[in-house]
This record gives sequence, structure tokens and C-alpha cells, in this order.
Amino acid sequence: MRRDQLKKYSNTFGLVKMTTGAKLHPMKLEKLEDYEKLPEDELVSRIKNLKSLMGSDLVILGHHYQRPKITSLSDFVGDSFGLSDKASKSSGKNIVFCGVRFMAESAAILCQPNQKVYHPDPDAGCPMADMANMKQVTEAWEKITLAQNSSDKKVIPVTYMNSTADLKAFCGEREGIVCTSSNAQKTFEWAFQKSSKIFFFPDEHLGRNTGKKLGIDLDQMILWDPAKPHGGTTPDQVRQSKVILWAGHCPVHMEFKARDIKHVRKYFPNCKVIVHPECDKETVDLADASGSTDFIVKYVAAQPPKSTTFVGTEVNLVTRLQAKYPDRRVFKLQRSLCLTMYQINLSNLCYTIDHLDQLETVELSEAVKSNARVALDRMLNLS
Repeated sequence: MRRDQLKKYSNTFGLVKMTTGAKLHPMKLEKLEDYEKLPEDELVSRIKNLKSLMGSDLVILGHHYQRPKITSLSDFVGDSFGLSDKASKSSGKNIVFCGVRFMAESAAILCQPNQKVYHPDPDAGCPMADMANMKQVTEAWEKITLAQNSSDKKVIPVTYMNSTADLKAFCGEREGIVCTSSNAQKTFEWAFQKSSKIFFFPDEHLGRNTGKKLGIDLDQMILWDPAKPHGGTTPDQVRQSKVILWAGHCPVHMEFKARDIKHVRKYFPNCKVIVHPECDKETVDLADASGSTDFIVKYVAAQPPKSTTFVGTEVNLVTRLQAKYPDRRVFKLQRSLCLTMYQINLSNLCYTIDHLDQLETVELSEAVKSNARVALDRMLNLS
């Protein structure tokens, strides 16, 4: 093809030559809306081309709950902390986190100074994480510590990984710690070595299920509702409690109920049921097992061929497990989609990678990063 023909061809089809001797690469479009008009197969092709061009400088992280088209393009697939940890240990200079906002923040906390973290949709937050903000938690903390006996003032704050960066920093400043759904029990044990009382936020169900595993009576785990005066508790209840739970929950995992387990066992008496510990206590108690997303993946992998397993977690993970293990029956316990995870799509992922030089990175103040890292390091030291 002559040079004038190549120029005409490139202009006609929106193609540019990225480097000398390189293959033709689709021209960068100006607006996100332009990418939203492209068919999926072209978006996939563009993303693959960008990955090839950028090589190890680009790392795409895909959470377990992302749609299959996103995870298939991701360099790492896993849970929020695991992905952030892998990214920080990689050589990637540009980290694109396909998940919700607190996950991208966690990556920014752990990443190296030369790494930049991007989020394809900064408006994609986590409903649970948004149920506890700094103002509410600080006000609760002041009332809780004020209610303590003078001989036992210390309360250990423990925040779930599914929380904002400033709440992780809050714990780091106050001798507290971060936990994941897989190490919550070990984290509680660590906290009880420091004090006789834990303040846990933002997921009441993970906190209650973890406390129950440790043999703590339900009446020693009280609920703090920030919408009510003094959290809906009395100073005496605070003093007598061992765990103060924040009134927060995951809308996805609240869809699964004990009645669902009873229903499937009626028709599949030999089935196994596994759920996430963000489900309510009654559901977790009735299931054969409960655990983090990684635990669920390993549990299904360990089941024998022709077995039947019902999974109580976000539907995209269940769909991937069904595809991965065709020799066994893997069913969703109930269809539950995380709508904010679903905000990440091929269009905004492609737009993000194509405009890294123009987009804002996930930025946190040095104070927040430093104090949050202290709380995360305490968790890491447990293992």
C-alpha cells in the first residue's frame, strides 16, 4: 500500500500508527460518550491493543464481582485486598482498578510511590462503605469512650476492608486495625488481646457472625445506629457490651435468606450451600459453610464432579464458577447483582486506559495514606 493510500485509509477508519513498525491502532476518541457508541467486540479489541502496547506498565485489576467481559481482560482477578496487594508488588506504573471506590482507595494506600491508580467510574461507590462516614463514626467514638468505666477506657476500633480510606486511617490513629472477611476472626482475637471491647464498622453482619464464632453471646453484641440518639443504646449497654456493631450492611448479601436455603434443600437434599459472612446470622447458621469470595471459589473447586452447590454471593462470581466447573452443578442461591460494580463496563475501561495522561488519579492525603497503612500493616502482621 502506497503512503498516500495508507493516509487515506487511516483517516477514513480512524486509525493511527502508534510507533514506527507497530501495527495500526484505533485512534483515541475524545469523549466517554464516543466509546459508549462502539460495539463490544471493538472495545475488547481496543483494550487488548492498548494492553499490548503498554505491556507491564499497565495492570488491570478485576474484582470477583465484575462482569465476565471485564475479568477476562484483567491481569489479576480476586478480592479487594488481594488485588491491591498484587498491584503494589507488580512493576505496573498504571493501575486500573475495576471495582468500587473503596477498592481503588485501598490500592492507592498500598501502591508504590511510582505507581498511579485509576478508577474507571469514580461514582461507583459501595453502599455498605457509604453507610459509615467520618463524622458519624467520630461522634459515635466520643460517646462510646465517654460511656466507658474509668478503669477500662480503651476500645479497639476495627474497620472492615469495605470502608473509606479515612476510616481506615481513623483506626490506624487509635490503635485499631483493618480486617477482611477471611481474617475477621483472627483480627477480633488480636483486638481482644488489647482490650475487652471492640467497636466494629461498617458491616453489622460480618461483625455478629465473627463474634458468634468466638463464642460471644448475642446480648453482648449491641447495635449502634447513627440515625438514633446515642446510637439507640444506653451508656450501661455500651459498658456491658463486648462488641459494638455499626448498623450497616451489604445490600447484595442481604438478598439471601434462611428461607432460600430451606427451599433448595427441599428439592436438592444432598446439596451443599455456601454463603458470604456478610449475610445475616440466620442464613450463615443454616449454610454448610461461609467465607470470603476467595474462600467460596476454593470451596466450589473442592467439590467432587456431579455434586450440587448453591452459592450465596454476587451473581457474576457464581456465573464464572458455573462456566469454570461444567462437571458439577453450581447454582445461585438467589440472583443478586451489585449495581455499583456493574457501573464498570468496557466503555469506561477503554476510555480510562486510552486517556491515562488526562484523567485524575485516585488521590489521598499523605496523612490518610500513612495512618491507613498503619492499620493495614497491623492486619498484615497477624499472618
